[in-house]
Amino acid sequence: MPSSSKGSQREKSDLAGIRFIEVTRETRADFEGLFEQPGAPKYCWCMAWRHSSREHVDNDEKKRMMLALIDRGTPVGIVAELAGKLVGWCSVAPRETYRRLWKGQDDGEADVWSIVCFYVPRALRGGGLAASLLDAAVEHAFARGARIVEAYPVDEAAPSYRFMGFRDMFIARGFHEIGTAGTRRHVVRLDR
Repeated sequence: MPSSSKGSQREKSDLAGIRFIEVTRETRADFEGLFEQPGAPKYCWCMAWRHSSREHVDNDEKKRMMLALIDRGTPVGIVAELAGKLVGWCSVAPRETYRRLWKGQDDGEADVWSIVCFYVPRALRGGGLAASLLDAAVEHAFARGARIVEAYPVDEAAPSYRFMGFRDMFIARGFHEIGTAGTRRHVVRLDR
């Protein structure tokens, strides 16, 4: 197949054989390995939307905080594995395990899970991996008791928060918009 040139649409990756693994005490080494790879979000350790009592926390402390959540059995998300290599991450967990995600949030609602972050290595972006992660995250949340899956994506042209996914990807899967979070993020939901 010809390689795609700059500006052309990338070819869809061959995702046959991809599997999704819940991050648990037993699989935390997979998660750590993914986040330690070059280009991975080790500056964040996916703690940006999780509870923190301090304003600034250094990267090592973020890692310790995330691993402590995993060790306590708190759901944090799923990783994607393809051909024996870890290739992606999606933060999907009960909404109450995150800090407040938007002003209109009803904290009295039960069984709401939130999707707040994706990580796909640069070389694999544009090939359908994020969409596959989203599908697996939704399935994962509903299988673990979610009644509603909520997310906070942006439009593709947004200059920030792109790690939260793109609105069209969610809408194509039946999510409906219920509001906004700030000036860029949409609040979308899928009910079961």
